[in-house]
Amino acid sequence: MDEVVRVTQDVLDEAVGRAVEAAVAAPECGAVVTFRGVVRDEDSGRDVTSLDYEAHPDATAVLQKVCQAVAAETGLRVAATHRYGHLEVGDVALVASASAGHRKEAFEACSLLVERIKAEVPIWKKQQFTDGESEWVGL
Repeated sequence: MDEVVRVTQDVLDEAVGRAVEAAVAAPECGAVVTFRGVVRDEDSGRDVTSLDYEAHPDATAVLQKVCQAVAAETGLRVAATHRYGHLEVGDVALVASASAGHRKEAFEACSLLVERIKAEVPIWKKQQFTDGESEWVGL
């Protein structure tokens, strides 16, 4: 699973999404919930053109610890891959999955995982706006 739980500059395409889902799949799991965080064209009423993500060198290790902690807390299988570098509107920045016997637990675990990633993994984004200004988020 460590090869899936990582921070990377690679494009997060359908193959990556399938790999993250496969990392949490198990015969006893009837629900697999996957979240894809996609760069949107607007934030707080301002038009966004692109994002630049920067990651601390330890970001992958922290992401792995977050996944382990959420798995231990929920008793469920979770995995995630986060992208850094320059992303355009429509690009996928995060793929996170959780599996469980039933959908409610899988949805809750996936939501918890995403919130913990946003709060704990040392990744910061710089939003580029159509007016030429930019703004750092998550510092």
